[in-house]
Amino acid sequence: MITQLMQSTQNKWKFDQMMPVQEQMIPLMLEGRDIIAESPTGTGKTLAYVLPLLELIQNVEGRTAALIVTPSQELSMQIVNVIRDWSAGTSIKVTQLIGGANVKRQIEALKKKPQIVVGTPGRINELIRDKKFKIHEVSYIVLDEADQLLSRDYRVMVKNFIERAQNDCQVAVVSATITEEIEIVAKRFMKEPARIQVEASEIIQGSTITHSYVKVDERDKLKVVRGLAALPNMYGLAFINNVDQIMIKEMQLSYTNTPIGILYGTMSKKDRTDVLRRFRNGDIKILIATDLAARGLDIEGLTHVIHMNVPHSEEQYIHRSGRTGRAGEDGESLSLISYKEERNYRKLTKSYKPIQKEWQNGKLREKQKETKPKFQKKKRK
Repeated sequence: MITQLMQSTQNKWKFDQMMPVQEQMIPLMLEGRDIIAESPTGTGKTLAYVLPLLELIQNVEGRTAALIVTPSQELSMQIVNVIRDWSAGTSIKVTQLIGGANVKRQIEALKKKPQIVVGTPGRINELIRDKKFKIHEVSYIVLDEADQLLSRDYRVMVKNFIERAQNDCQVAVVSATITEEIEIVAKRFMKEPARIQVEASEIIQGSTITHSYVKVDERDKLKVVRGLAALPNMYGLAFINNVDQIMIKEMQLSYTNTPIGILYGTMSKKDRTDVLRRFRNGDIKILIATDLAARGLDIEGLTHVIHMNVPHSEEQYIHRSGRTGRAGEDGESLSLISYKEERNYRKLTKSYKPIQKEWQNGKLREKQKETKPKFQKKKRK
């Protein structure tokens, strides 16, 4: 079935060859193995589990056989769209269970016995608790962006999903970064999982991410982002570290007419959908988001990732930066760093050898190294 799906003209995806994570993960899933898979952002992890799932459940009827758990509404909706594209022409049904959406409609959708459910932990847990979602019928569970799902915020909830599923439930854990702690936690509820670890060097060549930074006062960061939004061919995703800061930026932007949007987790589903539609259409040049809101977002053609705050960890920096430089295109990971952030930034990015740039007169350009005037000795007469 996988070969037929890859060759089908019904889906809109280009599929010239498998990515390394797909080559390794697809046969292991078809064998029934539990899997812990780590592969850089934008390297095909979604299809690495979606394609084998479609084959494994193709003859299932009358129950939900597969559950895909994600940390964000946007990632859930994105995965649902991928499944619908690849399952077109089959009898496979998929539904999403996400917070912020009409719960009654989700319950009605569950009554139709979709073979696949994709959702966020809170809403899934709510519907299990209310006995609307029969988790005991599930045979396959995938944790996408597992480093978030197995953090302390969701760990107990996710563990409960797996324990209440079928006894022989197959579990796949996927993420761009899997720390030693996350791997230890995952192994507690998995059966001798196969470990897949794809390095960036194994990915098909053709794209390059330039790492750069601009030194700027904290109070001037939004002004620089507004200037960047005016650059021709700019199409960027800007990250900020917490919701309080992003809501302040939203208020400041409301007084200006700039092509900049805001995305954060507590927005209504309607507002989130609208801002993403405008961003994908190009009406918004830069979208400012928190990490959770932007988790797993696949925005085609991003030229820049802009770090308005220095990330807390290298894993966070990798996740953010991986939003650009995808599908053979080049991209830039640009950090706006204040004086007090400089030390942490250099520590996080020492292996990337970032280029220092400057923002002057509406232009972003590489900072020229200052040359000291040579001291010339006076010639003796």
